[in-house]
This record gives sequence, structure tokens and C-alpha cells, in this order.
Amino acid sequence: MAAQRQDKKSLKRKIVFLTGTRADFGKLKPLINRVEHSSEFDCFIFVTGMHTLSKYGFTYDEVRKQNYKEMFVFINQTHSTEMDIILANTIMGFSNFINEIKPDLIVVHGDRVEALAGAIVGAFNNRLVAHIEGGEVSGTIDEIIRHAITKLAHTHFVANDVARRRLVQMGENEKTLFVIGSPDIDIMLSNTLPSLPEVKRRYEIPYERYAVFCYHPVTTELDSLKHDIKNVVSALIQSRKNYVVIYPNNDNGSEIIIKEIETLQKNRNFRVLPSMRFEYFLTLLKNAEFVIGNSSSGIREAGIYGVPTVNIGTRQQNRSKSRSIINVPAVHADVLKAIAKTNNLKVKKTFEFGKGNSAEKFFKIITAPSFWKIPCQKQFVDQKLK
Repeated sequence: MAAQRQDKKSLKRKIVFLTGTRADFGKLKPLINRVEHSSEFDCFIFVTGMHTLSKYGFTYDEVRKQNYKEMFVFINQTHSTEMDIILANTIMGFSNFINEIKPDLIVVHGDRVEALAGAIVGAFNNRLVAHIEGGEVSGTIDEIIRHAITKLAHTHFVANDVARRRLVQMGENEKTLFVIGSPDIDIMLSNTLPSLPEVKRRYEIPYERYAVFCYHPVTTELDSLKHDIKNVVSALIQSRKNYVVIYPNNDNGSEIIIKEIETLQKNRNFRVLPSMRFEYFLTLLKNAEFVIGNSSSGIREAGIYGVPTVNIGTRQQNRSKSRSIINVPAVHADVLKAIAKTNNLKVKKTFEFGKGNSAEKFFKIITAPSFWKIPCQKQFVDQKLK
């Protein structure tokens, strides 16, 4: 009987999810949980990147608290490691990992360097790679990385038909493209989020009314970053509103931003946090007056809750045309005017990136026998020119 149970277990396909940031874990979590709690698959989580850095609050601990059966942590960087070295380190560590467990599917998300490493390792080792939320556009090196992952991945789970059409333009086989929405919306629309008083108590946020500020470096515009962040911060101060400030990601230039926002620590209108647990962030976002900065949360998640966004600069360029978004350059006067406009901005909730059933759609697709017939050998699919 024991031998029979072992034989049955060995027939289960192995799926590895790679997470490198607090943001991509929030996106992957509904998919991970659906696979983890199924009897059809063995689920593995490879945790690396920002999760392992003390500066960002050791967010691997948030993954650990989920009590996944198979979680592995790999330190791929220090606080000052360049992106190309992070890529090389992650390739080495992840390659060793997958050659040990021999997964049937590698799942990566978005446009971070760790996801690129995961896709490279999978492609080079003939392991099926699934890319979550490909086909998006933005205004920094993230877009280049995202499209590079697309060409390395064998199958794609995209947020909407617009993203799907872009992948078709890029020569991807339509039979490997699946529209499932943005997975984090599953969490956003669930009834499991913490209450606002609980969030405020945990993170010591004293404000009744507040906005959320998060500003990431644009790696192709580092020459102007110091000037830009000073302009933005001075506008926030002059607005005399309350802000919950969350550290940027760890791209090149993050130290410039962190140095500037650390000057706000003693200003009573600002609560500065290195990181925030995803579900707690969603509750904070849902109840905010507005979101400001250049984070994708202002483009994607804020619209789901009907929260206005002041989007600064080029990082999210052309990503959404929603009326809830006010686009401005990193100019003091323009940012200040945009903040004032949020008071009278009437925002309708938008669902252009899904309706909260991504995990079930994902699971239905990967349990179909046809999914596992997708070949690792890819070919560019030419489109008829009009």
C-alpha cells in the first residue's frame, strides 16, 4: 500500500513559482494557493530578490507565514548589487534548484530581473515556462525585460485582450495565450482583507485621511532622478496632506529616492514604511484619498477600488487610459495642481484587468491535458501584413 501511494505521488506534476518582490508575490499568491491546495500538483516556491533584503523588511517572512510545504530561499544580491550581476546570480541559483527537483512547469511574473532569470533557466533546460501578465507596456527597462521574458516563455497568462493582441504581434502562438485577468484582483475583491483600523494599528498610521505615495526609479532616466524626486517631495510637503510613503523597489537609483524620502521621517504629515504586507496595502489603498507616484498600483489596483491616481513621469507610459489617472511630469507646480484636482475627480471603478476569478481560470487551464502538450520548441508565428 505504501509503495502504491508513493507511485501515485510520483505521477503528480511539479510546478515552481518564482518570486523576487513583495509586488509579484501579491500577484502570484492566488495562483500559488490554488495549486498548493490541490491534489493534482506538487507546488514549490523559490523566494529570492528583494524578499531577502533587510532594507525592505525581509519580506520572505511574509511568504514563510503562508506555511507552504515546499519553500526555498535564495539570496541573490546585497544592497548594492548591479542588475546584471543579480541576473547572473539568480540564473546560477535557480538552475541548481530546478536541476535538483526537475519541475514540469516554471511560473514567473511580470518584468523583474528574477523573472527573466527564471525564464532563461527554463528555456535553456527545456522546462516549460509560463509567464503571468506579459504583453504590458511601460516606460522604462521593465518593458524590455517583460518582452524578453515573453520570447523565452512557452505559454502566457495575460490580463486582458489588449495584452493578448500584443503577444500575437510579437509572434507568439495564439494557442499558447490565455486571458485570465490580473491575479491580485482575486485578493482585492475577496472578503479576507484586514480592516482599516487593523492596518493603521499594525503600521502606526495616525491619519483619518491620507494618500499613498510610492515612487520607483526609471533606470533610463537616472541623470534627472535626484532633481525629479526633490520636485515631487517638495510638492507633497506643500500640499499639506497626509501621506503613507512606501519605499521604492531596488532598481538602480533607489538609494537616491530613499535618501530623499528619509528626510520626511520627522514630518508629521508623512508615515514612511520600508514595506507593507500585500493584503494590508490593499486595504490602505482602498481607503486612500488618492495614489501618487509612478507605481503600477496606481494604474492597476487603484482603478478597481475607484481611487484617483496622480501618475508622475514616464514609468507607466501608455499603460492605461483610465479617466481616474492624472498624468503629469515630475515638475513641482504640475504635481501640486494634480493633487488639487483629485479633490473633485469623480472616479468609476474599472475592471479592464479582470474580475477576480484568475486563479480558477489558471487552474482549469493547467489541469487540461492539452496544456501539457505545449512544446518547449518555439517558432515565431508570422502575421499577415495589411
